[in-house]
Amino acid sequence: MIKAVFFDLFNTLVHYDPLPEAHQGRACGECGIEVAKDDLRRGYWAANDFFTQENARLSVEKRSEKEKYALWIGYETTLLREAGVDVSRELVIQILEKLQQVKQKVVLFDDTLSTLTLLRSQGLTLGLISNLDRSLEQFCAEVGLTAHLDFVLTSHEVGFDKPHPQIFNAALERAQVQASEAIHVGDQYHSDVVGARGVGIKPLLLDRDGLFENYNDCQRIGSLAEVVEYL
Repeated sequence: MIKAVFFDLFNTLVHYDPLPEAHQGRACGECGIEVAKDDLRRGYWAANDFFTQENARLSVEKRSEKEKYALWIGYETTLLREAGVDVSRELVIQILEKLQQVKQKVVLFDDTLSTLTLLRSQGLTLGLISNLDRSLEQFCAEVGLTAHLDFVLTSHEVGFDKPHPQIFNAALERAQVQASEAIHVGDQYHSDVVGARGVGIKPLLLDRDGLFENYNDCQRIGSLAEVVEYL
């Protein structure tokens, strides 16, 4: 019997506005490169996966400024190559500089609050697990998540990033449930699916854009509303 549901944050409960592929496309266009939005969207998922694996190897907050800069160059290069664009390091740096000038806000997905409300009405414990190097208390209050969650855990607080077992075990302790009684929902295969499965939590891979068909060893859902089908 499922008693708790844990969620990733970015691209699961919230997203950037404008969407990343929109301002990425503008930055590329200003540098003389035209890339289709769908290709950029695919590139972002590949780049996010690259970042997850790099962060698992060495946490971003433990890297020097030079190492962080190299990481973001690798991120952007991965994104563009997956989108079908082979660019030089110099051009990647130009694009990154333009991206840094873009102001973005963070907003909830349309199905976030309705899903959280439904799950809480069924008596489930709801938690947030995020690989962020800061507290999310103020952020959750600003976007309206606080009242819908029982707890929030970040890698900054726990000392370990997803997919490390420690952060998932910390969530189980906070929820006071066994691994077999929990589900974890996230959009990243390596950090969310592999991490949750590693401690015995059932993972649901959130695939809003239908890009993860190759990941056939786990349950995929297209929206948060589908979570209730796995309780």
